[in-house]
Amino acid sequence: MRKLLRSWRRSILVRVTALTLALCTLLILIVGSVFSNQITRGIYREKLSASISEADSLINYSQSQLDATTYRTDLKLKTVLDNILHVSDLSTNGNQREVILLPSPKTANISNKYQGSSNFLDFSIITPEFRTQVRKHFAVQHQYISIKYLTGVKIDGIAVGSTITIPNNQEYEIYYLFPLSQQKDLIGFIDVLLWISGAVLIILIALITWYATGRIVRPVREAAEIAEELTAGDLGRRLAVRGEDELGRLAFAFNEMAVSLQQQISRLENLSRLQQRFVSDVSHELRTPLTTIRMASQVLFDARHNLDPASFRSAELLIAQIERFESLLTDLLEVSRFDARAAILETHEVNITTIVRQVLDQLHAPDDLRIFAPEAPVNAHVDSRRIERILRNLISNAIDHSEGKGVLIALAQTEHEVSVGVRDYGIGFSEREGERLFDRFWRADPSRSRLRGGTGLGLAIALEDAQLHEGILKAWGRPHQGAHFVLTLPKSPGIPIRSEPISVIPEDAPSTALFEIDTDDI
Repeated sequence: MRKLLRSWRRSILVRVTALTLALCTLLILIVGSVFSNQITRGIYREKLSASISEADSLINYSQSQLDATTYRTDLKLKTVLDNILHVSDLSTNGNQREVILLPSPKTANISNKYQGSSNFLDFSIITPEFRTQVRKHFAVQHQYISIKYLTGVKIDGIAVGSTITIPNNQEYEIYYLFPLSQQKDLIGFIDVLLWISGAVLIILIALITWYATGRIVRPVREAAEIAEELTAGDLGRRLAVRGEDELGRLAFAFNEMAVSLQQQISRLENLSRLQQRFVSDVSHELRTPLTTIRMASQVLFDARHNLDPASFRSAELLIAQIERFESLLTDLLEVSRFDARAAILETHEVNITTIVRQVLDQLHAPDDLRIFAPEAPVNAHVDSRRIERILRNLISNAIDHSEGKGVLIALAQTEHEVSVGVRDYGIGFSEREGERLFDRFWRADPSRSRLRGGTGLGLAIALEDAQLHEGILKAWGRPHQGAHFVLTLPKSPGIPIRSEPISVIPEDAPSTALFEIDTDDI
């Protein structure tokens, strides 16, 4: 059942064939029922017409024979009545007819000596209502009945009746009974034939639909498979062009699109490689002159106390800008490694709490910074250098943007995951800012960021480092309510994250609408 449902969801061919088969089956059933009813009515109508005509002729003939007994000495009344009531056994020969002779109520009060039937028929099959109808009308009357014998045999048939007069003014009713056995057999045969024809027709329709739909769906399926392979990176795949119809034009247009995409992607890859190489080469080439400049500036900086105030300040600014330049080059080199897929992890088991405290010591954390960590070691197999860089970036950003309202750092762990949350209560960020939070070279407040020496690469590199560990980096923020960054890492490489020990939405968040950034959406 599950396999059928999957085929129904995934295959146009199965759905089209099944729907066509269902609709055709319904249509054939309706049309077959109409035809069967019409054929049945026609057969019964033909039999009724023939029965009425034959009965009318027999009644007229019987009446003439009865009348002839009054003036023909060679024709006896008893002989005529015996001939009228004598027929073959209908229960064994469905081609014969039966006859019943009944006295009318007035005659029955005097005598019913001529009453009789052929082949031991049960007189009760002629209902009083039908007898009354026969006596009221001059023309013959008919009725569908069940022919019943005293032996218990029953046969569906038609009764055609009228009145006749036996000499000496005795009024009788005569009923001829015609069986419907042959008609029922014929109708049964026609019904079986209709069922067989309908079943064969349904099978043929299913096969034709499957074949015709398959001819249309097959190129579409091939296009879907090749599109998946193109998406996977196999840009050399193409569709086979068959004919000049709509499917042929579709295949040709698809191939043209694939060629265009391949050319565009190749150009973009070349451009990307050139950009990556340019960034990498420039970053490496600037290292040598920057080292020389730093050495010279360090000499000036060490001798700044012997300089005039203007030169003293210039030496300080020079060394600060060189440090910023070095930080930018380091970030650019790291970005080029990520772009070249050359970044590797050097993992070993470390205590994340220890890394957090080392970062706080390096940043000379303010007194209003609080840290909540479990007493047990929070150990994980990670690249300590990269995790330290992530935490340094998050904590320094929180300190810079807290506006003196304090920073809260929390650590938590489960059996397979560890989380570090960094919460500040400063300016926060808006929804529009949050959409670009992890973009390279982007800063929410460029002027302020430049004063603080930001490059706009910190969060982008932090995100790359987190994803390199198969971790998650999430951010929550609201203007003037602060921000909350949560880093979640697996304790061991290769183990997927199933839970997050720290929720990105802080417990002290306002109950109004919040904005959350998930790195899965970046």
